[in-house]
Amino acid sequence: MSGKKRSFVSAQMVADRAGVSRSAVSRTFTDGASVSEPTRRKVLEAAATLGYHVNHLARGLREDSNIVCLVVADMTTPIRALMVDELTRKLQAAGKITMVINTETDTASLTKALHQTLNYRADATVVLSGTPPSSLIETCLSNGQQVILINRDERLSGSSNLGVDNAFAGREALFLLRRAGCERMGLVTSTARTASLVERERFFIAAAEDAGLAVTAIAGGPTSYASGQDAARRMFGRSNAPDGVFCVTDLLALGFMDAARREFGLNIPRDLCVVGFDNIEQSSWDSYQLTTFAQPLDELSTKVVELLGAATPSSSARTVIEPIPVWRKSVRPGII
Repeated sequence: MSGKKRSFVSAQMVADRAGVSRSAVSRTFTDGASVSEPTRRKVLEAAATLGYHVNHLARGLREDSNIVCLVVADMTTPIRALMVDELTRKLQAAGKITMVINTETDTASLTKALHQTLNYRADATVVLSGTPPSSLIETCLSNGQQVILINRDERLSGSSNLGVDNAFAGREALFLLRRAGCERMGLVTSTARTASLVERERFFIAAAEDAGLAVTAIAGGPTSYASGQDAARRMFGRSNAPDGVFCVTDLLALGFMDAARREFGLNIPRDLCVVGFDNIEQSSWDSYQLTTFAQPLDELSTKVVELLGAATPSSSARTVIEPIPVWRKSVRPGII
């Protein structure tokens, strides 16, 4: 077998085989373009015989490319994987081509990757994380890209901003714990300090203070299972430890619950009630049955597709979508 690389079939090769002009081939594969039925039939037959496919990247030099770039960090975490899965499915169904940029790299590499989206004439960039810096996003905007920010707190002119109602989650988490009879509140967060995590922490603590309750807050490290374990060790290695805890992500909550039970002998929910956030698949496992808040991924993804199809640019105002409380067994039934 020859090791020679097979070349792509060109539009000119199709034109030569069909006995038509190159422009006739282009019109045949352009929606709404004028071409006679006999010519269309000859072009399609020639294309099928040769195995021709339209080069959408080349077309993108002249018109919309249909490429949407997703900028993502923490791709290995369950919630981020769910977000990417939901978004790519929705974008694919809408006829979009997805380019994914993993931002867990140095700034220079990230800058180069974002400039690739401009070289390929990506129509839009959707930012799903706390990185990249605003200056790089502004580069995309200045080059005519549509930019959609998810769970970021900037108000960059010309961009669209979508987010989850973290204020609701923080206040509702306190309500669930108080209804269960919890009197000593705790909060587990991470050192990531992204806008979403900070909002959940801030509103939970503010709601507790309004109710006259102090909160023991611990940032155990990165947003991970191990950090949740570490937070439990630090929280229960002291007197007057909390009996009701809000973990700002499910991944932290799972590690926290395992350490609380195995290392300190606590029964959940009899001795300790725990509320999480994200509703990742693992939170529903029998060993956890975590009460949590589901991120409205379907609604967020649908909104992204709507924004991409909008006839006029959106404002930088933020659209906030309420998370969905999911009641399971890590919180006792209400007693008040």
